[in-house]
Amino acid sequence: MIRIELDEASLGATRIAISPLWDAFCSLHLAMPHRTPSRPYEEWVVRAREVLREDERTDALRLLIDGPHNFPDFLLPRPVGATSVEAELEAVRTTPADVVRAGVAEHYAGLEDHPRIRPYLADPEAACSALADAYAAYWEGAMAAHWPTMRRLVEDEVLIRARTFATEGIDALFTGLESRAKWTPPVLELTKHIDAEYRAGERRLLLVPLVFAEGCRLYSTDDPEVLTVSFQARGAGALRERAVEHPESGDRLGLLLGRGRASVLRQLGGPLTTAGIADRLGLAPSTVSEHLSVLAEADVVTRHRIGRSVYYQLTDTGRALLALLSGEDVLRAVS
Repeated sequence: MIRIELDEASLGATRIAISPLWDAFCSLHLAMPHRTPSRPYEEWVVRAREVLREDERTDALRLLIDGPHNFPDFLLPRPVGATSVEAELEAVRTTPADVVRAGVAEHYAGLEDHPRIRPYLADPEAACSALADAYAAYWEGAMAAHWPTMRRLVEDEVLIRARTFATEGIDALFTGLESRAKWTPPVLELTKHIDAEYRAGERRLLLVPLVFAEGCRLYSTDDPEVLTVSFQARGAGALRERAVEHPESGDRLGLLLGRGRASVLRQLGGPLTTAGIADRLGLAPSTVSEHLSVLAEADVVTRHRIGRSVYYQLTDTGRALLALLSGEDVLRAVS
């Protein structure tokens, strides 16, 4: 269990960042042969396992997959803001030799002769370059095709969390983080295989939403000023090529609104953009936009602008309509 005590200054300094490389790392563990990923990842995992099995360029990733649970940050750099996978790979590739050796000494003490660790001491520059190439090969083969959808999901998550923080406060932000996190002010508890405790004022908190965080929590402490913690972003079902359609028979909401408009309404358990809904349903954004316009005119959904994005959310009328005709628990859709 990890216990993080947060005072007012720490809470005010809490930030959220995006990291495609952290998502790729978590996906590596989701792709392991002993894992049985849930439905959103079933099609993806077939290709990911093929890449790891057949592409020799990914061999350098085996240390991250098979090695100790704790590993130095240079193998997976702490994200900084919204960045690209290319920028993160360059950070891996250009890690200073002294940082590599210090990380190995701290996290792999006694394992210096391990065949997968020795290269980082013998030639840190070459080893980091090989690791970056391995990440790149895996990304290209298993992740790149999904990144447009993943990016929308994590960007949606960042904006939703920021809006929650601004309008409802820190309690709402942490309470809805995920099932493995417990917020009992002023302490955030995280379920993890290690025990650690951090007192108020020691470090600020950086949260990283990930699409592939199922069963995997990343937790970085190498930076003396920052604690970085990942959490599962909502909407992973968008990874499926096509959404499950509600059957016509017995679908009273679909009969009333039309199947397309009903499916859009069902997605709005939390704030979403037109593009985010389109990803989840496999529909054209123009089609979703048309449905949303009609639903907004009927006061079933409401729209709010955050920056350059417009977010749609159910009104009380929309919630009542879903509850009455679908028997669906709207609050459950955002958990």
